Order: sequence, then C-alpha cells, then structure tokens
Amino acid sequence: MIRMLRENRTVVLALPVLAFFTFFFIVPIFTLLALAFNPKELGSIAIKPVLTLENFKLFFSYPVYRQSLINSLWLTSAATAICLLIGYPVAYMIARTASKRVQAFLVILVFSSMQIDLTVRIFGYLTILGDNGLINGSLIRAGVISRPLPLMYNSFGVIVGLVNLSLPFLILPLIGIIESISPDLLNVARLLGCNRWKGFMKVELPLSVPGIITGVLFAFAISMSSYLIPVLLGGWGRAVLPVYVYQQISNQGLWQRGAAFAIVLLLTNLMVVFALIRYYSRVYTKRMLAV
Repeated sequence: MIRMLRENRTVVLALPVLAFFTFFFIVPIFTLLALAFNPKELGSIAIKPVLTLENFKLFFSYPVYRQSLINSLWLTSAATAICLLIGYPVAYMIARTASKRVQAFLVILVFSSMQIDLTVRIFGYLTILGDNGLINGSLIRAGVISRPLPLMYNSFGVIVGLVNLSLPFLILPLIGIIESISPDLLNVARLLGCNRWKGFMKVELPLSVPGIITGVLFAFAISMSSYLIPVLLGGWGRAVLPVYVYQQISNQGLWQRGAAFAIVLLLTNLMVVFALIRYYSRVYTKRMLAV
C-alpha cells in the first residue's frame, strides 16, 4: 500500500484539491441544475424527481427578464473593453519596469485594490459620483456646470463600478505574459526595419494575446455575476440578471426560479468563454503559424 502511494504521489497530493473542488463547486452546480428543473414551491430547496421547463419558459417569456440578460451582457462587455484599454498599458508598464523593487511595489498596489471590501469601495464611489459628491461639488463650485452631472443610477455608474471591480483581475495575468516575452524580440524587429510601434504591433501584442484572453475572461465573468454594483450604483432602472436571481430567492423564496435564472447566467458565461477559446485556438493559432 505504501509503495503504491509512493508511486502515485501526484494523485495522492491532488486528492484534497479534487475533494474540495467536488464538494464546493461540482455538487452545488449540479444541485442548482436539479432545482432549476423542479416545479416552483415556495421556500423549498428539496430536490424532487419531477422535471419541468416551467422556470426557463418563464424567464424567456417575460420581457423584463430577457432585458436583464441584455443589460448584463452589454454593461459587462463595455466594462471589460474599458478594463482592457486601461489594463494593458498598466500591465505593460509594470512588466517592463527595470527595477524589481519598483515592479514589486507596483504589483502590490494592484493587489491592494483587491484587499478593500467591495461594499466599502462602492460607498466610496457614492461619495465621489453623487450629486453632492467630489466631482459634481468641485465642478459646481468652479462654475463649470450649474447642475450635477448624472454620474450615478445609470449605466455610467455601473460601468465605473464594474471596471473598478474587475480591472486588477485583468492586469495580473497580463503582467506575467508580457514579462515572459523577451525584449530581444523587439530589438530583432528593429534590426529588420520595424519602428517601436510597428514592432510592438507585430511582435509583442500578438504574443501577449493568451494573457489578454485570460484577463478578459476573468473580467467578464466577475462583472457578469456582480450584484452589489448594479444595485447600489445603477439602481433598479438598470436591473441585471444577478439582481433577479437574488430577487427570486431572497424576496420571493422561489429557489427553483432563482436556480433557473442562475443557470441561464452560467450558460451565458460559458458561451462567452467557449467563443473566446475557440477564437484563440482557430483564428489566432492559424495567424501565428502563418507568420
């Protein structure tokens, strides 16, 4: 027995992680999936052998629920695009910093934004973006505007909050990928006649695509499932799908409907992940082979 354990040491070391993953991820997902196909029953979370598509039909038959999915998709897509536009230059600057001490300090700064509780950060944005907040108050006192700008309880406020939430998760994977790209490749490109910008576009940017896709997937998934930010910064006029998942379970006690809505949210995330991975494996790989 001891000999077998020694020969399969990797499997033995992986067993605790596998058990944790199974108990805290796979089991809840399959429980949620089973509940989604059960008929609604107020306050009940017991799984029954009765299967129905009633909860999914309800979701797609009501415009307000369909609109919440559309709101989630476009707000998340906008926030992810902004994260990429901001995060890539930041990650590039950190990765190309010559001093390791300065680089470590900058990475700590990125990590520090993740250590502050999300609720605290959101209430901080309330004091900045509110009608009497820092931005509007300063502009009004300076005579630039006469009325407060609508910075909250709209799509703008939600996108700002989502960018703040997911930006570090996009920057961190990019730092590692960009740092692994040898600067000598850019020097070779210059020797072949490329200027700095063309060398970056032809060499460094394509090689950093795996990090871009990883960061985009993290940012998209985290933003798509956010509940607090749309509620506190967007209000009910910009209701997203996680809000209705919470509403069905917490306010109405209909776990079956909430589970069905959550499955729709999960499948939407998985389709985006599949589409990006498929793009990477087909289009990007073929392009790199052609080069």
